[in-house]
Amino acid sequence: MGTALSFSRQVARNQRGAAVIETALLAPILATMVIGMVQVGQAFSMKLRLEQASQRAIEKIMNGQADKSSAAALKTEAATIAEVPETNVTVDFWHECNGTKMANYADVCSSGQVDKRYMSVSINKPFTPMFASKLTGANADGSYTMNGFTVVRTQ
Repeated sequence: MGTALSFSRQVARNQRGAAVIETALLAPILATMVIGMVQVGQAFSMKLRLEQASQRAIEKIMNGQADKSSAAALKTEAATIAEVPETNVTVDFWHECNGTKMANYADVCSSGQVDKRYMSVSINKPFTPMFASKLTGANADGSYTMNGFTVVRTQ
């Protein structure tokens, strides 16, 4: 009995190997945090690329570097730049008179009203993280829909 008590006291005072055990306990937590930060960075990078693609598409149309005869041309340009199908791109044109949205883009405001015309491009693309999860905002397959959106006033 005395030797067992003596041995347990000796083991309790011995600090060798404690760092290895602590590292083994913390390493998975730290690795998960690093992977999570990388994934957030990749998702944010994709969102910025989509926003830049929508901005470049509008810029090309406004500068006359691409066909600006229709919304379809803007949609095609944005899809090409973002490397997504055209179904992932939404283009909208609208006209406002004194802040009231008009039914038709080609309408003319009454005399004395402030005339504003806008165009917007929205691009959606799915982002699938390394470890798919069903956290808030996730799609059914564990991916997240990233959106790049740009609005510009044309008049």
